[in-house]
Amino acid sequence: MSGPAALRAAALRAAGGAVGVRAAAVLLGAGCVVWAAVPLPHRGLADLALAAAIGAVAAGALRLALTSVPTLEDTYLLTVPLRAWLRFLETLRLVPWEEGALLAVLWLEVLHPSRPWHTAVLGAALVAYLLSTHLAETDAAPRVLRPQARVLAAGAALLALGAGAGMLPAVAPGAGSALLRLVAAGALIAAAGLVLPHVTRTGDRS
Repeated sequence: MSGPAALRAAALRAAGGAVGVRAAAVLLGAGCVVWAAVPLPHRGLADLALAAAIGAVAAGALRLALTSVPTLEDTYLLTVPLRAWLRFLETLRLVPWEEGALLAVLWLEVLHPSRPWHTAVLGAALVAYLLSTHLAETDAAPRVLRPQARVLAAGAALLALGAGAGMLPAVAPGAGSALLRLVAAGALIAAAGLVLPHVTRTGDRS
C-alpha cells in the first residue's frame, strides 16, 4: 500500500475508532439512566431526577457529536444566527454534563430501595461511562488505560467486595452487623477513591 493510501486508511480507522468510543459513551450513559430508573416509582423528586439525568446524558451526547465542529474567536462580523450558534456550542462544551448525569443517576438510585448488586453494577457502569467520555473527548485510544489496569481492577474488586458484603445477611444487630456495614461502605469508598481520580488524569494527559 502506498504512502498516501496508507495514511488515508489509518485516518479512516482512527475516525471509526473515535465514532465507536463516542457511541459507547452515549450507550453507557443511557444504560445507566435506564438501570437506575426502571424500578423507580414515578412521582415528585423521582420525575425531576429522571428528567435531569435524561437531559444531562442527551446534552453530553450532543456535545460529543459536535466535538469536531470548529469555533471562531472573532465573531464580530458574523451574522446573528451564526453568533448564536457559536455561543450555543461554547455553552454546550463548558457545562460538565457527564458529572451532572452522574449526580442525577445516583439520585435516582437513592430514591428507591435496591439490592447491593444493583448499585454495584450501576457504579461500574458509571465509571465506564466517565472513562469512555473522556476517551471520546480527547480522541485517545482505549490502550491509554493499560498503565492503570491494575488500579481499575483493584477498584472493581473492591466494588464487588462491598456489594458482596452488603448482600450477606446479618444474623443479629450488634457489633458484627455494624462491622459488616462498615466493610461494605469502606470497600465502596475505596473503589471510588481508586478509580474516579484516574478519570481526571486520563483527560489531562491525553
